[in-house]
Amino acid sequence: RPWGPVNEPGRGAMKLHQAFDIARGDVVSFIGAGGKSSALFNLGYELAEMGWRVTATTTTHIGLDQLELMPYAVTPREGAGALAMALDEFRFTFVYDEIRSERVFGPPLSYIPQMLDRVPSDVLLIEADGARGLPLKAPYADEPVIPPETSLVVPVASLAVLGQELDDEHVYNAQAIIDRYGFVEGQRVKSPWVAQVMRDETLGLARVPENTRVIALLNQVSEGYLRGRARLIARLILRSNRVNGVAIGSVRASDPVLEVQRPVAAVVLAAGMSRRMGQPKVLLPWTRKMTIIEHIIMQLILARVHHIVVVTGNRAGEVRRMASRLGTEVVHNPDFERGEMLSSLKVGLAALPPHIAGALVVLGDQPRIQPKTISQVTMAYAEGRGQIVAPTYQNQRGHPILIDRRFWPEIMALPAEGAPRDVIKQHPDSTALVEVQTDSVLGDVDTPDDYDQERRLAGLS
Repeated sequence: RPWGPVNEPGRGAMKLHQAFDIARGDVVSFIGAGGKSSALFNLGYELAEMGWRVTATTTTHIGLDQLELMPYAVTPREGAGALAMALDEFRFTFVYDEIRSERVFGPPLSYIPQMLDRVPSDVLLIEADGARGLPLKAPYADEPVIPPETSLVVPVASLAVLGQELDDEHVYNAQAIIDRYGFVEGQRVKSPWVAQVMRDETLGLARVPENTRVIALLNQVSEGYLRGRARLIARLILRSNRVNGVAIGSVRASDPVLEVQRPVAAVVLAAGMSRRMGQPKVLLPWTRKMTIIEHIIMQLILARVHHIVVVTGNRAGEVRRMASRLGTEVVHNPDFERGEMLSSLKVGLAALPPHIAGALVVLGDQPRIQPKTISQVTMAYAEGRGQIVAPTYQNQRGHPILIDRRFWPEIMALPAEGAPRDVIKQHPDSTALVEVQTDSVLGDVDTPDDYDQERRLAGLS
């Protein structure tokens, strides 16, 4: 299969380094509650097993029993050479300052840049917060302690908090949450509350440096009902443009991450001339109350796509009015008469906000598109099965196709006579095909006969 392997549902479990998209040179700070230390240790061991040199430390303190989980530990007083030798031998080494009362304290914050300059480490992992082992946290004024050199912040919460009482016995600094949102002390913690805390820039995102990537982690999530609740929480967290993704899983599992929800947008290509149809096909009636373009937008809304951009061309004013009524962003392709699909896609991608991770390329003449199919494509992406995901029906590739942001520059660089498939074909190892049970991914409306046939297949005539 030239487009890549067909992926089956449920095979998307991934490692932490994949979920967080760790790169050499990263400085990763874990904050929040409910699994920070476990996430740090497991990520460190993953990277060490890959041959990376991993340094870890804390800007607060950890328990002495946690230090004993590390292969080796050194203090700054032993010098950078000792740390380098430890990394050579053990690959994963913890740096601490002193041990007092069964607590292991990290070096001063000023030591972080020195360590980055002097130690040949591939990545630095930092526990930058404390929560007394509780599953959810609101910080006090001086928390968390995130070094300015941090490139990735991972706010953590455990879904073990759901149904627990909102008080200091179950939630770290519960009063801050009560004061912020007016919740009643002792009430049972609900799913939306977790999302509110984690995306709040005075609570879960407090003191996160600007321009730092943020990928939240919802911990202690298993398959089934709880995974569905976690997915809801993730989508609510992603209402904050400050969050780049939400990993869902259990950090102590061998494959700790079930999925990573990221903000995905849809680019609806509605600029065509419709020459073979003889009239603008996106404006043709589909249901009693909706045109084709309105119906397609509604399917995307029902599939909970984060952001929708409609690209107009021919009869732009009419398309804009219809799309705007449904709350979508509308942009115009000035080259619609000669640019074909590629020029419209470029206009749509350029209009997307910087926090969007991937784009669904949606044809404006594919009215039988279904929310279930859209969700199958976006779920394959969330489960890490591919950075480019396309649906197939009976071995034929269809639309919509989801393309990760990392490939957008290649699309933007294509010549006028090029096509998105030219980029996709260059990345077969990054492409996943998802078999669906509907031929709607193949059908489109180019001619009056196509229109009549699509309506018949949809049960509309």
